[in-house]
Amino acid sequence: MPAIALLAAVFVVGVEQTVQWKYGAVGTVGLLLLTIGIKAKNPTVSSLGAVVLALLVAGPAL
Repeated sequence: MPAIALLAAVFVVGVEQTVQWKYGAVGTVGLLLLTIGIKAKNPTVSSLGAVVLALLVAGPAL
């Protein structure tokens, strides 16, 4: 069981570092809002985080 928790933590930190490297601080805020919204079961906060991330990804195409 501790090995699964360790692998999950490494995965989460890796995703966070990748988002911050590619999209900067705004990407980290979007990922944080999405995560908090999902854990708190708050659709407004998770939707806001998803919109921030979507705008960052689609920004160069717009």
